[in-house]
Amino acid sequence: MRNENLRTQLIAAIFAVVLIAPAAWAVQPDSKDVTSLFANSGVVVDGLRAIDVGGILVLRGRTLDPAQAEAAATYAKSLGYARVANLVRVDQATDDAKIERSIERQLALTRGLDGCNIKINSQDGAVRMTGTVQQELQKDFALELVRNVDGVKSVQSDLQRF
Repeated sequence: MRNENLRTQLIAAIFAVVLIAPAAWAVQPDSKDVTSLFANSGVVVDGLRAIDVGGILVLRGRTLDPAQAEAAATYAKSLGYARVANLVRVDQATDDAKIERSIERQLALTRGLDGCNIKINSQDGAVRMTGTVQQELQKDFALELVRNVDGVKSVQSDLQRF
C-alpha cells in the first residue's frame, strides 16, 4: 500500500512538471522603454511612460485633459507605431466646493455625529477637518466617512474632544 501511494505521488509529480515546464520556457516579448522619445513632443501627461512591448507601444500616465491623452497616441503613431495601447488615465479636475458640500451633507445626515461641530476645508482634494466632537469614537467615525467621499485624495483631522 505504501509503495502504491509513493508511486502515485511520483507519477503526479512527473505529470505536474511536464505540464508546467513549457509555460516556464515560453518566449516573453522583449520590452523597451521609449519614454525619452516623448521628451520634446509637446505632450503634457504627468508621469508619462512609453514602453514598446513586442511592437505594441503601451502609454501610461495621468492628465486632466483628454486631448493630451489623445495627443500622446497620435505622436506615438507619428513615430511609426501602428499599434498603440493608450492607457493614459484622464482625471477630472478637483471640484473642492463639491467635495465640501458632499462631506457636509454626509456629516449632517449621520446621527452618530449629532452635537459635533466639524468644519471642512478642501484644497485639490486634500481635506482638512477642524472642530470639536463629544467622544473619541466620533473622530474615527467622521474620518472614515470623509475618506469615502468621491474626490477626496487625503484627509487631515484636527478634531478636538470637548
